[in-house]
Amino acid sequence: MRKASWSLFLLLVPALGACAQPPVPQDTFYRLEVGAPEKVLSVPHLQGTLEIERLSADGLTAGRPIVYSRSDRPRELQEYHYHFWTEPPPVMLRDQLVAYLRRAKVASAIVTPEMRVAVDYALTGKIKRLERVIGASSGAAKAIVELELGVRQTAGERLLFLDTYRVETAAAADTVSAAVDALNEGLNRVFALFVADLSKN
Repeated sequence: MRKASWSLFLLLVPALGACAQPPVPQDTFYRLEVGAPEKVLSVPHLQGTLEIERLSADGLTAGRPIVYSRSDRPRELQEYHYHFWTEPPPVMLRDQLVAYLRRAKVASAIVTPEMRVAVDYALTGKIKRLERVIGASSGAAKAIVELELGVRQTAGERLLFLDTYRVETAAAADTVSAAVDALNEGLNRVFALFVADLSKN
């Protein structure tokens, strides 16, 4: 009888240990959503059709896991295991840029390459940084957005505009969700600066 009880105990130990393990975190997905432009051009700056290509990005920045760095080790990047973008950032940023520039009336018409139409201008861009930064001395997390944006005239492939924009935005709380809000705010500011600069050229 004692042998049977001991065998039963050995069988139950692994099961009890499994029950004691913490639950695996659920995957959480986030969108990049830029608000409406504060300034809408009365007359489109680019008289013609503007094509916005998919933005490029290197390494981790191009993937769906959200990227973060630490303020004391800015050259090291890491990615979260349970926090993801709904789509890869090059696609999301391109779509948000299309919507923003249409509402700002930057060009007579704004399309993506999937439309397969003749265009007068093309916008290309690169995501240099899109990350949460934690471990600041003040204790507050922040978000960094850095984009390179350029516009060329397709006839003759003439470069009309090229610049790089970098914006740091403080997060309201030390959470990934707050960092995403800060990234959206940063993108709003970058897009507004881009429209203002482009309209001067």
